[in-house]
Amino acid sequence: MTAAHRKSLPAAQPERLIEVRGLLSQFGDRTIHEGLDLDLERGEVLGVVGGSGTGKTVLLNSIIGLKEPEGGAISILGYDRATMTTADEADIERRTGILFQQGALFSSLSVIDNVASPLVEHTGLSVDVIRELAEMKIAMVGLKPEAHHLKPAELSGGMRKRVGLARALALDPELLFLDEPTAGLDPIAAAAFDDLIRQLSNDLGLTVFMITHDLDSLYAITDKVAVVADKRIVAKAPVQELEQSDHPWIREYFLGPRGRAGKKTA
Repeated sequence: MTAAHRKSLPAAQPERLIEVRGLLSQFGDRTIHEGLDLDLERGEVLGVVGGSGTGKTVLLNSIIGLKEPEGGAISILGYDRATMTTADEADIERRTGILFQQGALFSSLSVIDNVASPLVEHTGLSVDVIRELAEMKIAMVGLKPEAHHLKPAELSGGMRKRVGLARALALDPELLFLDEPTAGLDPIAAAAFDDLIRQLSNDLGLTVFMITHDLDSLYAITDKVAVVADKRIVAKAPVQELEQSDHPWIREYFLGPRGRAGKKTA
């Protein structure tokens, strides 16, 4: 094949791990989303932002299967949410990790048992191997062995986030969901957590769907940001492009006083 012929070949299409088309989300008479479309490509770190009540968490819950949409179509890891089987759902659980806003740790379990729980549920590995893998994930998120036997109530907010992240990574997922990962953290702890997420996404080749209101996070670690407004995604672009948007909410969010402060710290 000649060089000229090679140049004429079409570029490979990016693999979409999430596809949302025409999403309709309702609670009674209240419509949250209408005609919402969104794609997430493999390797992308996507931030999702929007004003209060725009349904960011509703969107997340619809994608991961915690909420049944009233209309539209959702595909995740190649599976259609509307037609997937129990085996399909199990495969998705093994290939995804979720860090909920408050960590959602099991209060009665120690740190190492919390991190080991997905391995116990989804693998047939021996107790010793599961423990070794859990210890590796705990170290990966920057926690020391002294934390292994602590209960969630004995942890700081930042430590609980890290334990939740270690548990989300227990099965070596290819797709990671983060719901307000820096909420409640002081600026130093939040910046350290941002650095950790970016490092892990680079080292592990993760694709990340992250709901956040933290402008510092958006500037520090995202490749693109999807903006939820007017019941749909009104823009999806790098933050530098969103700064040029004429949409009123986007301009206020990125170019208002807090937005300018976030840009300066990036």
